[in-house]
Amino acid sequence: MASPSASPPASGDGTLPIDAPHYVDGGAMQWHDHCDVLVVGLGAAGAASAIEASDHGADVLICERFDGGGATALSGGVVYAGGGTAYQKAAGYDDTPTAMARYLATEVGDAVRPETLDRFCQESVGLLQWLESLGVPFASEPKPPKTSYPRDGVYLYFSGNEAVPENAAIAAPAPRGHRCRATGMSGAALYQYLRRAVDERPIRVRTQTATRRLVVDQATGRVLGVEVATLPPGSAAARRHQRLSRLAQRLHNVAGGLADRLRVKARRLEDEHADIQHIEARNGVVLTTGGFIFNRDMVAKHAPAYSGNLRLGATGCDGSGIRLGQSVGAQCARLEKVSAWRFINPPSPWPQGLIVNAEGQRFCNEEVYGARLGVRMCEEHGGRAWLIVDRAIRRRAIREALFGKLWAFQSIPALLMMWFAPRARTLAGLARRLKMTTAALEAAAHAMNDAIDQQRDDPMGKSDGMRHALREPPFYALNISADNPTFPCPAITLGGLRIDEGNGQVLNAADDAIPGLFAAGRAAVGLASNGYVSGLSLADCFWSGRRAGRNAATRSEDAAAFAEADAIERKAG
Repeated sequence: MASPSASPPASGDGTLPIDAPHYVDGGAMQWHDHCDVLVVGLGAAGAASAIEASDHGADVLICERFDGGGATALSGGVVYAGGGTAYQKAAGYDDTPTAMARYLATEVGDAVRPETLDRFCQESVGLLQWLESLGVPFASEPKPPKTSYPRDGVYLYFSGNEAVPENAAIAAPAPRGHRCRATGMSGAALYQYLRRAVDERPIRVRTQTATRRLVVDQATGRVLGVEVATLPPGSAAARRHQRLSRLAQRLHNVAGGLADRLRVKARRLEDEHADIQHIEARNGVVLTTGGFIFNRDMVAKHAPAYSGNLRLGATGCDGSGIRLGQSVGAQCARLEKVSAWRFINPPSPWPQGLIVNAEGQRFCNEEVYGARLGVRMCEEHGGRAWLIVDRAIRRRAIREALFGKLWAFQSIPALLMMWFAPRARTLAGLARRLKMTTAALEAAAHAMNDAIDQQRDDPMGKSDGMRHALREPPFYALNISADNPTFPCPAITLGGLRIDEGNGQVLNAADDAIPGLFAAGRAAVGLASNGYVSGLSLADCFWSGRRAGRNAATRSEDAAAFAEADAIERKAG
């Protein structure tokens, strides 16, 4: 057993410490294990990287701190795909890569170059076919719905803002949310297909193995491998670590403080019982550890407006991959970008209501995708907002929540909010109960109602099918604020390491590639690093993961050779 490296005491949330790089003479380094490509993390991006690298002939090793799955296994299992998939065509939609790119440009912004977005859209049909080749099943629908997450039996839906009038004017709306065909939340099933594909290949997987530092050649700056803390397989410490980690994940949404204490205990087991080993990655290391929503210090530093939101994801989403990259001079971007999900559909009548801030001012089109609403609420209005509905909307929404076959996580909070919502016979009375500016709330409702009466466009651009004049008292105020424990507003981080968009290599401050280091998924800046719609992050994980794995297997040796040649030339000169 190698001696442990120095690490600080376990943090209050069990965040993994990252040590400074270990600079070595590559030729004299003693390694405990070897591979061509080492993948750090086993979620969607990690699995895609490993599979692609293996299929290109590389000897691949995955180091995963927990059991594997990460945020992918906890997700809805939705892949954003379009441009003419078989399922779109079966549903009667004639989507094209051009239309897909035009719409996505409104969400992606300048997170990636236009040519990168175009390439993603051109390759979208092929990406879905690649997943099918791994056994992942999808399905079509005769009438794809618009919802936050479809019920069982529905596997194609409008998962973004495609049908919002301002976007429909740019590109013909098409459903692009392709949900893995499974019961319940499909992410767990999706991950099992990925894990089976990994296990069917000559890919080695080391679980309960935390990557704590990079090993770097002191002459060339090339990443040679990693230092890991690995719990002995089958040991009492490994079994307890697994139990604590699994229990923390199950308790997280209902008892976050207790879950954090369990994570701290699991982290201490790593400190006390893990073997410290060094693993050589002859071709390159690929960082696929997810975002950093579970790292309270990073969230407080880069995105403080979201410190109170429900942390969505897995314990490993603590920025460890990002911090590994930073330790060797990697450049980061968009760390302030977060997706906060304030979904108000279903119940489907809710978007016909009126969303106002704490002062009573309307600030958003109520039918937009929940992440757009959530981000505006958190960043521009202090995380405070109310959904105002009248008796007619509430009655239809209660009926749907009771009998519409919604998910429990959709129906139960909706019913609780509607049953216990503050109410009043007049909007002025409701404003007084909420301590809002009466004139502001009345003006917002009047502007919305008057536009309907005068057959004018909605002031916020709401489509005609979602419009409703608030006239039938009593009026109700549903608290959709980020800190409402009955109606949590989950958040994930979107920024990460800057990479070369052609091959996935991590870039330093001078925009030069760091030899031997790649990144993918939410550990890297990608398609979902500006705005978020359901399925886009998973699609980006698969797409960027395959890119990194492929290039780590086939190109990094060339990069290393160039770096070594440069170093020799500098010494000679």
